[in-house]
Amino acid sequence: MASQRTVRRTVTCAGIGLHSGHKVTLTLKPAPADTGIRFQRADLAGLEIPAHVAHLSGRQQLQTGLAADAASVDTVEHLLAALRSLGVDNAYIELNHPEVPIMDGSAAPWVYLIQDAGIRDQGVPRRIIQVRRSIQVQQGDKRIALYPSDCFKITYTISFDHPLLRHQQKTLDLDEQVFIDEIAPARTFGFLKEVEMLRQRGMALGGSLENAIVLGETGVLNPLRFDDEFVRHKILDVIGDLALVGYQLQGHLVVHRGGHALHTALAAELLRQRDAWQFADAPTTESVSVAAGVRATAN
Repeated sequence: MASQRTVRRTVTCAGIGLHSGHKVTLTLKPAPADTGIRFQRADLAGLEIPAHVAHLSGRQQLQTGLAADAASVDTVEHLLAALRSLGVDNAYIELNHPEVPIMDGSAAPWVYLIQDAGIRDQGVPRRIIQVRRSIQVQQGDKRIALYPSDCFKITYTISFDHPLLRHQQKTLDLDEQVFIDEIAPARTFGFLKEVEMLRQRGMALGGSLENAIVLGETGVLNPLRFDDEFVRHKILDVIGDLALVGYQLQGHLVVHRGGHALHTALAAELLRQRDAWQFADAPTTESVSVAAGVRATAN
């Protein structure tokens, strides 16, 4: 069976909050087995916020936020997606502001940070959630469901009132390398006509062409990394949002016109419907991907 993993060493980066526009310093640190992922607010004497659906802040429209006591942290989904997909079960994430920096709008910088930190086995068995029967959440014409499968697979469909986004669909069997190559580089996106409205509401203050794809009336203002980068980014978002269940998943996730509120609603529903899944030992993988190709070592 596979072991839980954490990062090998402490690493730090800095960036801008997408919605706040403030500079943020973030430090990724090793954590003991069975800790899970925990955010620590350095500016609030180290108050901790577990990365768990029980700590959703209620602000899940354009990002995913968490809160515990007097502390909160927003825009957690891209970093959580990278940690989950690279197999990091336990880590402390220290930051000096209540928003994870947006970096380039994708999860690729977080992949680089994790690889720079390295990854090590912790010698404690990892458990995963195996889906045994379907679970579904529907909100109007938006739908998300999880079905039994022998792997973690995602099928995602998006549909927007825009000539480039009327319909995009993608299905992928997810593993670490597929995430790194096919999903992590996909950037967040927004519509030019909505930017001013968002800024009047105190959002997207740090947004720019350097950290988001911006769509005008008939096209994009900056080059795409993939023809279907938009739906790939939605897959990135849902991986990060479902990381809030606290375990890796084995199941086929199917989403139609989803968003953060729908993703996190399924995460909560999954944990409520305890008879729909079972714990299982995570299978052992052949290798552990860490910085410079160095294999992870056990404690």
